[in-house]
Amino acid sequence: MKVFKNTKIPKKYKRSAIAIGNFDGLHVGHQKVFSKTKKFAKKNKIKFGVLTFEPLPVMFFNKKIKNYRISSEGQKFNLFKKYGADFVINIKFNRSFSQISAEKFIEKIIYEKINPKSLSVSNNFKFGKNRKGNIKLLKKLSKKYNYKLLNIKAFKYSGKVVSSTRIRKNLQSGKIHHANKLLSRTWFINGFVEKGKKLGRKLGYRTCNIDIKNYILPKTGIYSVQVQINDKRKIYNAVAYFGSRPTFGGKKAFLETYIFDINKNLYKKKLKVYFFEFIRSDKKFKNSTKLVKQMNKDVIIAKKGLKTKLIL
Repeated sequence: MKVFKNTKIPKKYKRSAIAIGNFDGLHVGHQKVFSKTKKFAKKNKIKFGVLTFEPLPVMFFNKKIKNYRISSEGQKFNLFKKYGADFVINIKFNRSFSQISAEKFIEKIIYEKINPKSLSVSNNFKFGKNRKGNIKLLKKLSKKYNYKLLNIKAFKYSGKVVSSTRIRKNLQSGKIHHANKLLSRTWFINGFVEKGKKLGRKLGYRTCNIDIKNYILPKTGIYSVQVQINDKRKIYNAVAYFGSRPTFGGKKAFLETYIFDINKNLYKKKLKVYFFEFIRSDKKFKNSTKLVKQMNKDVIIAKKGLKTKLIL
């Protein structure tokens, strides 16, 4: 899969089938957009491309939003490849780009730079200055700028439209099972193991601390998880804690993972932590003895809950 960092693409990538969007998480609704775009590309013997933006516009406009993403940029690109994209145009979302009107975006970027044979967007896609552009405008200007707009209806699950916002809310409320259903895969956070205060080791649980960077913050508490180390194929069962350790007066929330059947230093190793089920909410205990007693129970529950198959 070829990746372009701007719209200056070679001629052979023009007149392609293009899907446009942020595609954070690339959930089942996004997958429907990809599927129909890929089908159109195959039928017309053209390439299937994706036009996306970094950083996510909402994070650009609101600098206070630090934790928002369902998937990292790297994960997103891996998913583009998985679902059949031949190339990606990754536009840097900055102040200058945000000031382009919806009409000029279609004329100057879509038509003059990319010149696609077809465009695919989700029904709720908004673009251009003040988000004034929408699917109606794309339809209206399709003949003038010589592209076919693929009409893709919103995908529903349990009677509600699937969206990245819905998935974020599920993750924030501990509804991991629902989020995974909407993603059609097991949600994960990846990061490098950092040095901690080694409190887990003192309590009899050697844990790996991971800074979750700009991922959406899941509900604080205990989770049954599986872990992959340095992208190797072997998968380890584990229990994870996300929170600030209120028992010890902690302030900053981080992800702490206790991997079963492994007892070695994983400092600086890259971990992928796959979330399966939410076990319980975070809680401040009177002392470390009561905390350890609860941790023992958490491990037992986590092991029982890890019978679900990991979906990559």
